[in-house]
Amino acid sequence: MSSVEESRAPVPYVPGHGLLAGRGAVVTAAAGAGIGGATARKFLQEGARVVLGDRHARRLAETTAALADEFGADNVAALPCDVTDETQIAALFDLAEERHGHLDIVVNNAGLGGTADLVEMTDEQWDKVLDTTLNSTFRCTRAALRRMRAAGRGGAVVNNSSVVGWRAQRGQAHYAAAKAGVMALTRCAAVEAAEYGVRVNAVAPSLAMHPHLVKVTTPELLAELTEREAFGRYAEPWEVANVIVFLASGYSSYMTGECVPVSSQHA
Repeated sequence: MSSVEESRAPVPYVPGHGLLAGRGAVVTAAAGAGIGGATARKFLQEGARVVLGDRHARRLAETTAALADEFGADNVAALPCDVTDETQIAALFDLAEERHGHLDIVVNNAGLGGTADLVEMTDEQWDKVLDTTLNSTFRCTRAALRRMRAAGRGGAVVNNSSVVGWRAQRGQAHYAAAKAGVMALTRCAAVEAAEYGVRVNAVAPSLAMHPHLVKVTTPELLAELTEREAFGRYAEPWEVANVIVFLASGYSSYMTGECVPVSSQHA
């Protein structure tokens, strides 16, 4: 356990209130862990039925089995899905419509980072981050809006961006550009989708801790990032998921095209 983890007090978990009762939802990309996994759990606690997608089949299967045990197998389904592949995206959304009968909520959770100064960054590094983080959000948003428009039920799309889309951080030019692109995509999609009753919003977390982040980030950088937070701690993934629930629910019925920070960073 790192010194950052040892120094923080636990945060009281917020229980569900049935905000998404009867809704059919898809959570894409890394839904087996981190913010995606926390969002799936929160949606189920709020009464939704959920289809999860993740390109890591074992991680996805373990998460799905645990959620099915807790919330019932009829409420949870999953399909391995690489969101850089249009065919796999279609299969995931087909499964959601088959299981739910309709598609009400889509959470686009894709994101791939990495650290490289711009002068050393290769085209391959740039392209991989942009394709996974921005292009996949475009593909999934397009697929969701096509289906929601045809169904005529309205709906909500929530994209996962980052405060790095606004704020500079060394070594993150590709990731920052991709996340800023997600913000712009969200705004433009929202304007187009409003006419058929679909809202499109985004969240922009600063620092949410999960096992994958620990594997790809040094303790020194985590400590530095944590010091920037006014609360002196990182966010739990479920704290980001709470805001995603808000944006997916009727409590945000007049919000579209917005990007909501989930951050305690000092101004």
